[in-house]
Amino acid sequence: MTTHKQKSDLEHLLSIPVIVAALGYFVDIYDLLLFGIVRIPSLESLGLSSEDISSTGASILNWQMSGLLIGGILWGVLGDKKGRLSVLFGSILTYSIANIACGFVQDPFTYKILRFIAGVGLAGELGAGITLVSEILPKHLRAIGTSLVAGIGLLGAIVAYFTVELFDWRTAYFIGGGLGIALLLLRIGVFESGIFENIKEQKHISRGNFFMFFTSRERFTRYLKCIGMGMPTWFAIGILATFGNEFGQMLGVEGGIQPGLAIMWCYVGLSVGDLASGFISHRLHSRKKAVFLLMFISFLASLVYLFGGIKSQTAMYALCVVLGVGIGYWAMFVTIGAEQFGTNLRATAATTVPNMVRGTVVGMTTLYGFFKGSFSVIEAGALVGLICYAIGFYSTLTIPETHDRDLDFLEE
Repeated sequence: MTTHKQKSDLEHLLSIPVIVAALGYFVDIYDLLLFGIVRIPSLESLGLSSEDISSTGASILNWQMSGLLIGGILWGVLGDKKGRLSVLFGSILTYSIANIACGFVQDPFTYKILRFIAGVGLAGELGAGITLVSEILPKHLRAIGTSLVAGIGLLGAIVAYFTVELFDWRTAYFIGGGLGIALLLLRIGVFESGIFENIKEQKHISRGNFFMFFTSRERFTRYLKCIGMGMPTWFAIGILATFGNEFGQMLGVEGGIQPGLAIMWCYVGLSVGDLASGFISHRLHSRKKAVFLLMFISFLASLVYLFGGIKSQTAMYALCVVLGVGIGYWAMFVTIGAEQFGTNLRATAATTVPNMVRGTVVGMTTLYGFFKGSFSVIEAGALVGLICYAIGFYSTLTIPETHDRDLDFLEE
């Protein structure tokens, strides 16, 4: 009986939708992080000075993140209205074409527009994939299944880094777009969620109504807390890793810090953390405890990163790995976002929540730049981090627990 159950669980976890969702997120992360990795060499090749690279790079990143914010709403609504699979196809096609076009860019303004379009496309992959996997897996496997999707998918950041090491930045964009187009062919065998199909024919049910998040104070509060939980993850990536060269210079790290390498090592840890988070949640019988534990690890790592007085490149990159493990609750918090809401709003929530978090990077980088006018680089980073972690811990401690929740319900 035990052997049969283990085989049955394994078959669920290795089903085509789970595998394809993982590969889809792999390509998504490759393309999403590629600009952060090629930011300096690509802008240098466009003739920008070192001073302009910092400001223009932050601006392009903000355009990309703004695209993610808008795309999150667009694809989330479509996911609940038209189905999870339609979002997966549409989002992949959008960001693949945009990334191929990035390989031909010749000026910063065009670069901003194309990264914005890529951001819109990249917004749909994770939320739709997590929603689909959450709805087709048995509830005792949901956390492990979504962690596998994210853990495998996040390895795309590592591949992106080594692709840039082996090829020039333009070729890296071409490869990313090509991987997306190839992935479309793999989507053919994926089936739609049965839970969604059950409500699809019920015309009286409002599906994908984004404004429903604002019609109930209790539902709006749940939604904000889902976003708040994820903010420390993008503080680590969007501030500490992306601007690692600035922190490294201020700290006097010998040889300096390469942002692309910092991002890559952070994602190595993030992949490990995401794989572990599902099993931790499964063992603790709690989503919240797993998220809190990992968030606390990332908080300690952030303190050491900023105030530990580390001077060695090796030690800083090793710390990026630890920081990545700590923010490895990414898949878990997206899963919580999916589990918080009914089937008629689930894709909208799961798709908008992570992209709202990514969109907060615009505020983080703006605050970081503002604080640098009055404080040191280290102090500016610490102030932004303090805000993000305060919101993150509060949201995690006060949001409803969703472990073992039945997902076959509706938002009225």
